[in-house]
Amino acid sequence: MYNNKKILVAGGTGTIGIPLVKLLCEKGADVSVVSMDPPEYAEKVLGTQVKFQQSDLTQFENCLQATRQQDFVFNLVGLKGSVGIGQSKVASFFFHMMLYQTYLMEAAFRNDISRYLFVSSVCAYPQSSSAKIEDGMWNGLPKQNDRIPGLCKRIGEIQGETYLHEHGWDAVRIVRPSNVFGPFDDFNPATAQVISALIRRALDGENPLIVWGDGSAIRDFIYSEDVIDGMLLALEKAPACTPINLGSGSGVTIRQVAEVVAKHTPVPPRLEWDPSKPSGDPIRLLSMKRAQELIGFKAKTSIDDGIQKTIQWYLENTELAQKRRNLLHGRT
Repeated sequence: MYNNKKILVAGGTGTIGIPLVKLLCEKGADVSVVSMDPPEYAEKVLGTQVKFQQSDLTQFENCLQATRQQDFVFNLVGLKGSVGIGQSKVASFFFHMMLYQTYLMEAAFRNDISRYLFVSSVCAYPQSSSAKIEDGMWNGLPKQNDRIPGLCKRIGEIQGETYLHEHGWDAVRIVRPSNVFGPFDDFNPATAQVISALIRRALDGENPLIVWGDGSAIRDFIYSEDVIDGMLLALEKAPACTPINLGSGSGVTIRQVAEVVAKHTPVPPRLEWDPSKPSGDPIRLLSMKRAQELIGFKAKTSIDDGIQKTIQWYLENTELAQKRRNLLHGRT
């Protein structure tokens, strides 16, 4: 499906984008990447065979140019952040996310892209104590700390449906990943999500390692390489505008995550908990039934193996991780 295809990966210098681009190249695709990162960083993480353009996708003309003469488009542009960022940066999240996701899909429609992957999010779901099924998205508003990005993602999904219903443009495929982690993540403790933040702080020698909340919150984590497998399967096999969850399907507590991070740190820290800090939803878990039935997807990497691989990558690429952190910090 991907051999000799022209493929644009928007946001292709991020946690998911870098390994996705490399895999598409291995499959024989002609890959272009657009992001806000500088060209020298893009060349370092992507190599020279990938066409790269530093461009602001909140400008519609840039979106039109980037999607022109492409066969497929992956929209991986996103704003990740910790619980605290999800509360304090809501205007920045909302304004920029609405612009680039709306413009990029409209540009892809105008340029008659044959396959378009819209990456939604687990944060678009309402709170529930059971595994979230795709059709339950609309059973209430998202109420967690990152509800504003969640509402934006809902609008992006609806945008895809509007083109299908009015124009018959059946290119859009929708995936809803759970909490993604892995190499090339944001390891800035001030902005990162829980796994990468804990890894950075533990490897920096913080001891005791203080963790927000009481450790009881349950999350569904998925390793970056696994979510890429699911994205490719969804683009190939999923029906148009039919959302598909991409997660591990099994929940782990934040306490378990912290214990695994500590276990794989060269000098394991002692853990302490700060229940005065927010910890987000009590439970956030995805049902994987539709993913297994429609596209044959099942995550392969355990939380233990994924964290161990991520720590090993960080130890071997500390300078690169620092550069990534500085780039992200410069855009906050």
